[in-house]
Amino acid sequence: MELEAKILEVIRGPKLAALATVKEESGKVLPAVRYIVTMGFEDFSLMTATRKSSGKVRDIKKNPNISLTIWSGKDLIPEDLTKPYVVIKGKAELIDDQETKNRFWNPYLENHFNGINDPEYGLMKFVPNSIEYYHGKTVNVWIK
Repeated sequence: MELEAKILEVIRGPKLAALATVKEESGKVLPAVRYIVTMGFEDFSLMTATRKSSGKVRDIKKNPNISLTIWSGKDLIPEDLTKPYVVIKGKAELIDDQETKNRFWNPYLENHFNGINDPEYGLMKFVPNSIEYYHGKTVNVWIK
């Protein structure tokens, strides 16, 4: 299987991911990491819903460079611990286009927003510059 297909197997569909942004606070530059749910697409871009007032949005507005880590396993059981994962380095952009938000909306988001027209409902798109694919002792790198 080609590297691109292997990467798509890891990122496609809703996935739990660790998002790292650059946080500038009190004159210090620190990494800020939080869990998000992403949706991966054929062009390797990913999207997530976000509150427009969130810390990650503030971080992205100041510095759009991000890193995402997505593991393809589901449970902490021996057979899943050997499943591949990817580390994505790229840029984030904020999306507030209503048509795109309508297409992305799903019932799960009702737990976080007061409907599709909630003024806090926004999207964040991640566009990779490189993707590291880890499986066992092997590391392969895709570069845009």
